[in-house]
Amino acid sequence: MTQRTLLVLVGILGLLIGSFLNVVIWRLPRGESLSHPGSTCPNCQQPIRWFDNIPVLSWLLLRGRCRDCAEPIALRYPLVEAATGLLFILVALMVGFEAPRVWALPAFLYLAAISVALALIDIDTHRLPNRIVLPSYAVGLALLALPTAASGDWTQLLRALAGAAALFAFYLVLALAVPRGMGFGDVKLAGVLGLYLGWLGWGWLAIGAFAAFFLGGVFSIALLISRKARRESGIPFGPWMLAGAGVGVFFGEDLADSYLALVGLK
Repeated sequence: MTQRTLLVLVGILGLLIGSFLNVVIWRLPRGESLSHPGSTCPNCQQPIRWFDNIPVLSWLLLRGRCRDCAEPIALRYPLVEAATGLLFILVALMVGFEAPRVWALPAFLYLAAISVALALIDIDTHRLPNRIVLPSYAVGLALLALPTAASGDWTQLLRALAGAAALFAFYLVLALAVPRGMGFGDVKLAGVLGLYLGWLGWGWLAIGAFAAFFLGGVFSIALLISRKARRESGIPFGPWMLAGAGVGVFFGEDLADSYLALVGLK
């Protein structure tokens, strides 16, 4: 099977996962079941037929409206599906399909999926649900153990645990020092992100942690300048933590090397 075919399959998987993430993003914060009942139109309550539930394509064919009541279907749904599919492809390109690196693909696809869900839930509710964050410690550790076992370099997994502890402790100190600026949901998420970034390396961890504050700071300043927010406005930080981790995952090695070269340490 060629790499192009594998990328197409990963992209299709991302579209399907993105469709499920739409359910998670809507139902989980409301305490609803993720499996029952099936998808229905929120306006007319009619069940959504399987052929109207094909990621992105169905929304386009229906012209963004319910087949039964013609109520507009939010653009967010196909955007989440398309974004997840694209993110899965980018992760696959970053990891590659050659052994032993390919064994890391499930771990980072999982991180990509929960990142989409957590970012949008945090934007909607200013919460990072324990039902996603806490199990991700065990799931992430188990999935990262696969490529570690394949490579035989168990120091990676030890570094991952150390990275999780370090980033968790850093955010905990911030939350205790500035309780109005940092929530404990951010602290718990920090441990998950530290697990992944630490597995990749200390440079990745440093870049991912710094990028979160840089991106969040730039966004906050832009809102203040445009007067769309005030100093006391609550701005969810989870999306910026996830975006910063993404910068670390995709560009951490290059950025860390560039910084070391700039200061004459490499």
